Amino acid sequence: MGDFTTWLTEAGPAGMFVSAILAGSVFPFSSEVVMMALLSAGADPVSLLVWGTVGNVLGSAINYGLGRLGREEWMVKYAKVSREKLDRGRRYVTRYGPLAGLLAWIPLLGSVVTVAMGFMRTNPLWSFVAIAFGKYLRYQIIISAWLMTASA
Repeated sequence: MGDFTTWLTEAGPAGMFVSAILAGSVFPFSSEVVMMALLSAGADPVSLLVWGTVGNVLGSAINYGLGRLGREEWMVKYAKVSREKLDRGRRYVTRYGPLAGLLAWIPLLGSVVTVAMGFMRTNPLWSFVAIAFGKYLRYQIIISAWLMTASA
């Protein structure tokens, strides 16, 4: 995984985009590592914010699409989402509807929630508005914290 992360970091904003897609989907990956490396290397924070957010939302779109397929056994078998996690995601979606997308930024839980949103066929427009807002805020907080510590 280290070589892959190094390759993504060397790819600059495109590497941020790819790492964010992976991190936003059911694949276990941390885009924050790539973001921190790129920030340390002097990459433009605004570019990282944009590409990170767009990539992460696309990763969530993959999850949403898996959920829309509607086959719980596929999600368990191929996406490796346990039935317990799927049930937890469904509870959030039942309770909050498309606003559950605000939780999509949370590692592991976010993937389950976005799969459940697709499975339960929440309104795609409002779902992705909520998902994008949460993902944007998360990256904005990370970048702001890094900028504050870097200037101190």
